[in-house]
Amino acid sequence: MKKITLMTMIATTMAMGGCKMQENANTEVITEQAASDNALIAKSNNKHSIESFGKIGVNEYKEAFLKGLERQNARIKEIINNPDAPTFANTIAALENSGEELERAEYTFEPIENSNSTQELRDLSKEMSPAFSKHNDDIYMNPALFSRVKKVYDDINSTDLTHEQKKVVEKIYKRFERNGANLNDADKARLSQLNEEISALQIQFSSNLLHETNNTFVTVDKLSDLEGLSQADIERAAEMAKEQGQEGKWMFNMQRTSCNPVLQYCKNRELRRKVYNAYCNRGNQGNEWDNKEICAKLVRLRLERAKLMGYKNCASQILDTRMAKTPEAVYNLLDQIWAPAVKKANEELADIREEMKKDGLDCEPEGWDYRFYSERARKAKFNFDESKLSEYLEINNVLKGIFYCANKLYGVTFKEVTSEVPSYEKTAQAWEVYDKDSTLLAIFYSDYYPRSSKRAGAWCTGFREQKYENGKRVAPVVVNVCSMTPATGDIPALQSVDNVTTMFHEFGHALHSFMRDVHYTTVGDVERDFVELPSQINEHWAFEPEVLDIYAKHYKTGEPLPKELLAKYNAASKYGQGFATTEYLAASYVDMDLHVLTEVPENFDVMQFEAQKLAERGIPRQIKPRYSVTNFSHTMEGGYTAGYYSYIWAEVLDADGFEAFKETGDIFNPEVAERFRKYVLTPGGIDDGMTMYRRFRGADPKIDALLRGRGLDK
Repeated sequence: MKKITLMTMIATTMAMGGCKMQENANTEVITEQAASDNALIAKSNNKHSIESFGKIGVNEYKEAFLKGLERQNARIKEIINNPDAPTFANTIAALENSGEELERAEYTFEPIENSNSTQELRDLSKEMSPAFSKHNDDIYMNPALFSRVKKVYDDINSTDLTHEQKKVVEKIYKRFERNGANLNDADKARLSQLNEEISALQIQFSSNLLHETNNTFVTVDKLSDLEGLSQADIERAAEMAKEQGQEGKWMFNMQRTSCNPVLQYCKNRELRRKVYNAYCNRGNQGNEWDNKEICAKLVRLRLERAKLMGYKNCASQILDTRMAKTPEAVYNLLDQIWAPAVKKANEELADIREEMKKDGLDCEPEGWDYRFYSERARKAKFNFDESKLSEYLEINNVLKGIFYCANKLYGVTFKEVTSEVPSYEKTAQAWEVYDKDSTLLAIFYSDYYPRSSKRAGAWCTGFREQKYENGKRVAPVVVNVCSMTPATGDIPALQSVDNVTTMFHEFGHALHSFMRDVHYTTVGDVERDFVELPSQINEHWAFEPEVLDIYAKHYKTGEPLPKELLAKYNAASKYGQGFATTEYLAASYVDMDLHVLTEVPENFDVMQFEAQKLAERGIPRQIKPRYSVTNFSHTMEGGYTAGYYSYIWAEVLDADGFEAFKETGDIFNPEVAERFRKYVLTPGGIDDGMTMYRRFRGADPKIDALLRGRGLDK
């Protein structure tokens, strides 16, 4: 997942930072930096100008935020009061660059707040949220500023602006429109209030979910209840119990690395039930961290905001700037895949029933039976045991495979500099990334292991975006954050197939950040339903034989992955896609269903709504959506609102795009790789996503490769 900042109101302001500053402002900043002992305000002297994380605490963040807000406000006034006629340089470029200090502070804070969170940082996020919201509104609802922007926009075709500059003008103008610049004063005031309330609720949702994920435990008293789990999983559960003052017991929290092995391998059905229910009901337990009312309020307020802006519902407002454009287009795609996915899931259920009978269970399968007996059925059908494959998937070796692919495709090389650059986390590693001409392309951090201060899931973020300063490209600082299986005792960090796929996925986002080369950060971002293309296409190389030869070595013997085991994996790899696709589509439907509402009842029950909508579509009762509303961070935290479909939308593109490599007979074909880099990875959002894809592929994408890849074509 490409991480979208949780501080959504400041995010649009943060997109302003890519062009040379006005000379007077530069002098002002340098003077302040020299005088400050705040590591976020003082100019960094560290290698690659990376922040001194150890010197930055809550007070430093707060001071930097307040100074940044003050600085940007002053520069906005300068733009408005400029007596010269509005131009790209004195209005658009000046506006884009006005939030440099605020950008620096936020880009440092956000990754830390999500991966090394403390209560103090979460409290600061809540405290600053109203100020950020007001600041955003003060910019985009300012009529004097908007009039200057509009003048440049109206004159866009009578100037000699470059294509990129014209795109910057268009995006900034539309950003003003979408943030209420054309509203009357009363509606502007209400929009400001809505923005503030929505931002605060999204932050509260995130805080509640983090607590529920890390502090909901299932405790086991007897070792015999853990039959089927690997020794490594058992040892990790014992360590967690010891950390919680329960030495001699075993505990599982709701991080996927903790609970998924129970659901997939543990023979104890009652334990699977407890873990399954605890995981699914995060945010829905009627306690002080319950998210039901928060979610209902978010749906209601987002709808009101959309109507205020002239849209019939929230989804229509959001999709207006996406590749999909309309809710109807999204539903059309989901509907094409739903029927074959459910059909395949029901076939899998028949296999599960047969496996349950072997255990003397003559009853209908439940949700906590699905993964366990599906794994048993897969073993029976294909004589394949995924845990045997994991013995060849040690995390450091996997990373070597990831780097190998990047080098073969794009010529980039990696130099570890963990001991040479500041780090925010002792287990994180750092690399310099060099382009094929040996120029520095990026700095890359990998932060792969779970901890209680880290939110669930996996994402790509960064401490600095690619930009230009004084005509020179500034390398981005990019971070992959995951919660992979750690080493335990004598057993190294062996990964599941899903974890390896996730590592390749997030590194695909990182490649996108490495390769981006734009002069204005306003055009750095792509559409939400395009952003997963670079990540998902990168997954395709993970289990290719040539790549496995590089990294798949047995953790004890160092022997390469046997061809027979690979053959079994390939035969079994599509099994279970009925379940996987159905649970994903179910979540995508729920996200859309919530945000196409044109009315929201006063006592809106989000969980009842979710159940009703999925029942109407005929979902097997044993399958729940991948995320239920109360723990659905993608949509409720704001990053993927009315956008969770983006993964399957992008999968149409990535499956079709990988065909471009396969058609040549060389999955590392240099000409195809260069086209992908040139038309997809490098341009940012200078053009719309479909235009860029067509330039790469030479044709519109087809859904056929996606269906084949998931085994849903039969």
